[in-house]
Amino acid sequence: MTVGRVVPILTVEDIEATRDAYASTLGLAEVMNHGWIVTLADAEHRHQISLMTKDQTAPVNPTVSIEVDDVDAAHAAAVAAGLQIVHPLSDEQWGVRRFFFADGSGNVVNVLSHRR
Repeated sequence: MTVGRVVPILTVEDIEATRDAYASTLGLAEVMNHGWIVTLADAEHRHQISLMTKDQTAPVNPTVSIEVDDVDAAHAAAVAAGLQIVHPLSDEQWGVRRFFFADGSGNVVNVLSHRR
């Protein structure tokens, strides 16, 4: 399995105001907006950050998204490791397959692959 990207996620109350603050301060541009989550990136998309009000389908907000090439293998590895799965492996309507696990410190990690 290969990690493609890692994107921190901040939970925010006012997504538009927070987006505007990051864009004007850091020169980041909006590259994705689903209304409840916005992702900002630099011109090369090498550096990204997401801002989220409340996850649309999960019971908790993650603190980070990690994109992998095989989310099913990552899920199997997380289960085998005894990690707490806090959002089941799911095909989401916006084109990703994902699950969330909580690490030993309580951080919630969104692991995903884009469906092709």
